[in-house]
Amino acid sequence: MQSKNPLPFSFTGSGGEYFRIWIVNVFLTIITLGIYSAWAKVRRNQYFYRNTWLDEANFDYHGNPVAILKGRILAVALLVAYNFSGKISPLLFLAVAILIGIVMPYLLLKSFRFRAINTSYRGLRFGFSAPLKDAYKTFLLLPVLTVFTLYLLAPFTHQRIKKFQHDHSRFGITPFHFDAPVGKFYKIYGVVLLLYIVLIGALAAMLVPLFMASNNVDASKVAFVTTIVLVFFVLVALVIGPYFIARLQNLVWNHTTLGDQPRDLQAINPAYYEQTKGIHTFESAVKARALLWIFLTNFIGIIFTLGLFKPFADIRLARYRLSHVQLIADGNLEDFISHQQGNVDASGEEVAEIFDLDIAL
Repeated sequence: MQSKNPLPFSFTGSGGEYFRIWIVNVFLTIITLGIYSAWAKVRRNQYFYRNTWLDEANFDYHGNPVAILKGRILAVALLVAYNFSGKISPLLFLAVAILIGIVMPYLLLKSFRFRAINTSYRGLRFGFSAPLKDAYKTFLLLPVLTVFTLYLLAPFTHQRIKKFQHDHSRFGITPFHFDAPVGKFYKIYGVVLLLYIVLIGALAAMLVPLFMASNNVDASKVAFVTTIVLVFFVLVALVIGPYFIARLQNLVWNHTTLGDQPRDLQAINPAYYEQTKGIHTFESAVKARALLWIFLTNFIGIIFTLGLFKPFADIRLARYRLSHVQLIADGNLEDFISHQQGNVDASGEEVAEIFDLDIAL
């Protein structure tokens, strides 16, 4: 029986270091009219990945900026076509929307694979492979059904998207598995909806008496009410956002495992199967109140520095979220990885796919 070995994640990046990367990225992206943004993404990801540690080893990112640039050009072209087609003809707009719906699941599948293959830990790459039909079911059929059910299906669709992402990912040749029940997604969405209703009710209780007290609705009163509403929704986002993010992160990672080797491996390589059949689990314990404080102070810092606090805000958020996640390794993680490396190096699979595209903006 292998022993459980808790291994916490940690983040060692600093705001000062990342600020220098961030400010150069912003400057070069502006003067190149956005072209440098692909290289900026690689620099940003490399900084965050290389400062993320687990069991005295860090992660790394190997993305090719040219592949990212190709993906972004394609994404921008689709976005421009979508926005301008509606101004030309309703039929053209419908045709473009259908075209985007048809190609988007395929592009998302390529993007997931790109990100996984270009992420490594101790020199071992992650991987992602999924049937194209599953991508169309997850990213086309379910979103369409969600709209037609007036978003009652939204939590179910969200659960299926996470399941698609995790169940088709792997570390080396070992797959991840996701088993969070749909009911827990509905619970999170239900609480968020209830909070929105309560807060909007409170806003209405404040504004209705204001209008009832006077028959004159002048421009100054409209401006005042508009300002109150905008401030209110910013505060709502600052309150509800941390709750949703905290609960979702905990739900997703507390129901994600690494292991579950295919049974036929036992017949092919019994010794390797015995050494790697343990299931490694994750634990996440992010607190909504702590996230609320980070979000609030980050927002204030960004506003009062005209955006210059943004890199420090990113570092604070990453450090907190990662420091509250740990991997519960089933046995010695180093032995597990060494066996993974031997098998992956022998097969050499998916090397060509490293140059896939990434459509994320």
